[in-house]
Amino acid sequence: MPDSQPQPPRSSSPASSGDPAALLLCGARLTDGRTVDVRLGGGRIEAVGTVGSLSSYATRVDLSGYLLLPAPAEPHAHGDTALSADADGPVSYDPQDVQRRATEAALLQLGHGATALRSHVRIGDVPGLGALSAVLQARRALRGLAELTAVAMPRVLTGAAGADGLAMLRDAVKMGASVVGGCPDRDPDPTGYVEAVLEVASEHGCPVDLHTDGDDPARLARLAAMAGGLRPGVTIGPCGGLGRLPAEVASRAADQLAAAGVTVTCLPQGGCGAAERRATAPVRLLRAAGVRVAAGSGALRDVSNPVGRGDPLEAAYLLASRHGLRPEEAYDAVSASARAVLGLPEVRVEAGFPAELLAVRGDRLAGALSLAYSRIVVHRGRVVARTSAVREYCNTPAVAALDLPRQGRTGQS
Repeated sequence: MPDSQPQPPRSSSPASSGDPAALLLCGARLTDGRTVDVRLGGGRIEAVGTVGSLSSYATRVDLSGYLLLPAPAEPHAHGDTALSADADGPVSYDPQDVQRRATEAALLQLGHGATALRSHVRIGDVPGLGALSAVLQARRALRGLAELTAVAMPRVLTGAAGADGLAMLRDAVKMGASVVGGCPDRDPDPTGYVEAVLEVASEHGCPVDLHTDGDDPARLARLAAMAGGLRPGVTIGPCGGLGRLPAEVASRAADQLAAAGVTVTCLPQGGCGAAERRATAPVRLLRAAGVRVAAGSGALRDVSNPVGRGDPLEAAYLLASRHGLRPEEAYDAVSASARAVLGLPEVRVEAGFPAELLAVRGDRLAGALSLAYSRIVVHRGRVVARTSAVREYCNTPAVAALDLPRQGRTGQS
């Protein structure tokens, strides 16, 4: 179950000829250069072998020309406000509007490859608990396609005004919000806000995911001291302000976060707040200190980022192209580390691991991050989304001489 403690992979018996859900992924390229067949059954990877070695009556999916990867996950989305940038007037929090937007946004991100998503949902004020109820309804509608979980985000939790927010936060958890969070920087008492969130998390045994710019080192130090040892864990983000601090101060803060086991989710595609706070967290400094760094998408075409794509491969591309991570490190931020934030088990393209996979046109990870057009997404052992790109050139001698790779309209794409 999403946002629960990771579980070790289990072994599965080979698929029987009578299993209608079994899949055989044929001719896929792995990041280590091997070309393999992969058999899936019961929602898990049953076997990985050389091409043609896995006899099975399973449905065959030709992955020739594709790179097969663990599926990415989305650790920081805002489904309640997604796809609202073009709306006239304020964002509608009518439950039907929120449910439609949250569902469409999750499906868009599923098409990009994210089979699990964490959506931060505002509670209190105008939306009350209606937006959360709508996102939870979207979660039920998406069952079998993607795993969607919700973070309850109250505005104020301290003082006289905070009493209602605290009561609503507890109600949100009872309704089905599996994570508690919010924006302590906006509360008159940020430390008190964090204390209140941690108290509710401790009561219900749920994770914490907080928004913070991270530009106040003393506040980060207090957060790390309070969060240390909390299980199932604490995540903060996007922490763009951490990169604006002096190097020595930022390094000390990173060490404190690492010692407390706090994860940082950065948002390289543009964040989810005001334009002046869109800097990306200093990912290399954080990783060097031992902080787990995941990468999310943030705003998906809402007023915070009207052109947000919600694409985890773009987030990885930006981490590699702008922030100096190796392609493998960048992809880890949107896959293994993002899944860890969500409390999901590890995925490897090996027998016994969950069949949460993404096939991308290409034969190397760097190329896939650069030109990830055609994608096939596998969730719980079945294909749940396909995106096919067709690239064609006019028939000229120059094109023929270069023998450029093209994706035609025939065959698997």
